[in-house]
Amino acid sequence: MHGLHEWTSRRSLCMSNPPTPMPTVVLVHGAWADGSSWQRVIPLLLEKNVPVVAVQNPTSSLADDVKATRQALAGIDGSVVLVGHSWGGAVITEAGNDPKVKALVYVAAFAPKAGETLGELVGAYPPPPGLGRIRDDGAGNLTLSVEGWIEDVASDLPEAEARVLAVLQPPLPGSTFGDKVTQAAWESRPNWYIVSADDRVVSVELEREFARRMGARTTELQASHLSLLSRPDAVAAVILEAVHSVAGG
Repeated sequence: MHGLHEWTSRRSLCMSNPPTPMPTVVLVHGAWADGSSWQRVIPLLLEKNVPVVAVQNPTSSLADDVKATRQALAGIDGSVVLVGHSWGGAVITEAGNDPKVKALVYVAAFAPKAGETLGELVGAYPPPPGLGRIRDDGAGNLTLSVEGWIEDVASDLPEAEARVLAVLQPPLPGSTFGDKVTQAAWESRPNWYIVSADDRVVSVELEREFARRMGARTTELQASHLSLLSRPDAVAAVILEAVHSVAGG
């Protein structure tokens, strides 16, 4: 009887303290890109039985991208770890105020304060080489030249892959550099930041400043702006650290 009582007590304890469900990772891509940016990170998360959603943002404005991300969040039950790359960092900074979002991960990403614009942040630091490769179509839509993809954005990827990314890129309205975040989610949530030390598109010093002022758990990789493609193992490891913090380890 003593053994039965002990088993029943353990079972009652487990039922009263069920394991925390695994949070869903929601991945938000950057400018001149789409959700396929995460194609090498996603399998590594799925291998760990982590639910994953990749948002397909229109990259037409901050408001439009936040709306698309919020729609993705609305379809998820339970807690979320929200991850943004590059321009996607501004998106998760605003969309991350959703109560489902329990942690944020920034990958070479913008992390503005409320009222800040990307144009102001970019202009506060010496321009990296990649900014000189941006082209305007005359109607205010911006793209990166093929040379910019090969030499700057994807400098640690095979040239053939960089050329494909250049073909796939959607335009980015120049007006997005004037869009403002209204409330910075990172101020109220644990956050992680991955600095790309070889970044030639976003200032490395700006990335480090974002991480510093957020008080982020920071990882620095010897990688281009596209660390999520060139160093997917390292990027996935940081995301999994955030996931485990939300899931209680």
